[in-house]
Amino acid sequence: MPQTLYDKLWNLHEVTQREDGTHLLYIDRHLIHEVTSPQAFEGLKIAGRKPWRISSNIATPDHNVPTTDRAKGIQGINDEVAKLQVVTLDENCKEHDILQFDIHDIRQGIVHVVGPEQGLTLPGMTIVCGDSHTSTHGALATLSMGIGTSEVEHVLATQCLKTSKLQNMRVTINGDLQKGVTPKDVTLAVIGKIGTAGGTGYAIEYAGSVIENMSIEGRMTVCNMAIEAGARAGLVAYDQTTEAYIKNRPFAPTGEQWINAKSQWEELISDEDATFDKEIEIDGSLIAPQVTWGTSPEMVIDIDGFIPEPDSESIQHALDYMDLEPGKKIKDIKLDQVFIGSCTNSRIEDLREAAKVLEGKKISDSIKRAIVVPGSGLVSKQAIEEGLDKVFMDSGFEWRAPGCSMCLAMNPDQLGDGEHCASTSNRNFEGRQGYGGRTHLVSPSTAAASAIEGHFVDVREYLS
Repeated sequence: MPQTLYDKLWNLHEVTQREDGTHLLYIDRHLIHEVTSPQAFEGLKIAGRKPWRISSNIATPDHNVPTTDRAKGIQGINDEVAKLQVVTLDENCKEHDILQFDIHDIRQGIVHVVGPEQGLTLPGMTIVCGDSHTSTHGALATLSMGIGTSEVEHVLATQCLKTSKLQNMRVTINGDLQKGVTPKDVTLAVIGKIGTAGGTGYAIEYAGSVIENMSIEGRMTVCNMAIEAGARAGLVAYDQTTEAYIKNRPFAPTGEQWINAKSQWEELISDEDATFDKEIEIDGSLIAPQVTWGTSPEMVIDIDGFIPEPDSESIQHALDYMDLEPGKKIKDIKLDQVFIGSCTNSRIEDLREAAKVLEGKKISDSIKRAIVVPGSGLVSKQAIEEGLDKVFMDSGFEWRAPGCSMCLAMNPDQLGDGEHCASTSNRNFEGRQGYGGRTHLVSPSTAAASAIEGHFVDVREYLS
């Protein structure tokens, strides 16, 4: 029977079906950070259990780590709760001999950047993490899902996840993207089309020429936000781009193991006549740079668009929170802060994209703060070697140490009440980046161009 990529990955890892209709799925890789793991480890301790398979677990702190004064290490964390979480991660990893890229390790970074970067994310794997944006790893032909704290404990103890099988959705994007249109714009356009509940109950496979022509970094951006479309997982089939990305990474197989692995990975594609429960088709040539205007990723519009008239209480509430009037041009929204970073857009490709726009230019005096936060210490090192840090700092951006940073208000990098921010992160919920903060999701290049002008602009004008 023809199978989708999701079906193949599921069938390779299903252990059993339970009487209640749920399934046990074997988990190959468990990524751990400091926020959702303390209670899980404590639960193990209380029950007298230990992690079942040590080598499958990899840890790094990311949510709470400061992006300034990194030399101080843990002592540089002022918030006592945040400090305790990072300390606890250290202690748990040492106790159970779990590999950790700690706060002083150059490999430290955002868990969804570190995994692929190190070759810890490999095609055919099932991957979980106590973080919703684990869907990122699906870009490498994996089945990757975010899990809750109780599930973190269960995976640690049993190497299995109790879950239900999803339906299959395929989003096919064909055509040639316009200059200046990025993977971030593509994934926002998808969410704008299907809504934040459009993928509920599904695993989304992204396909078509636009996806095929993307780098792995770009595919990770797309899969990262599958969760924002309501899906549990996002996936892209294995191809030569996948192979080239993985080869020679620190934890990737070598020699005979590499040859054997490749022969298996090549099967990680949907069969030609596989049936999907839902099909969505999008003309990539019609996608323009995207900007969110509301408090949900589905509240998104082309850069040339206007704030819509409210047709529901939720839309009106979003407009009130964002302090925006119907009919206002997106380009007329003035910005207070700009943030380039997060697990969505903090890889070297993202930083190059923004730096290309910023080179030789200065950000507007009206911008109170603009920061760029590499996704890992190794991304930072490479960016510095390429001179990107100098481009950012010469333009007026602050160059920071790796971490989740302003993506979420769990560290000092936050918006002030009422401030508008052009953000390359993934969520624009109320208070997501700080109490009263107003987040607009955009691509790195749009964020950079908008920083120069102090309001949203069409980045295509900077690249012509």
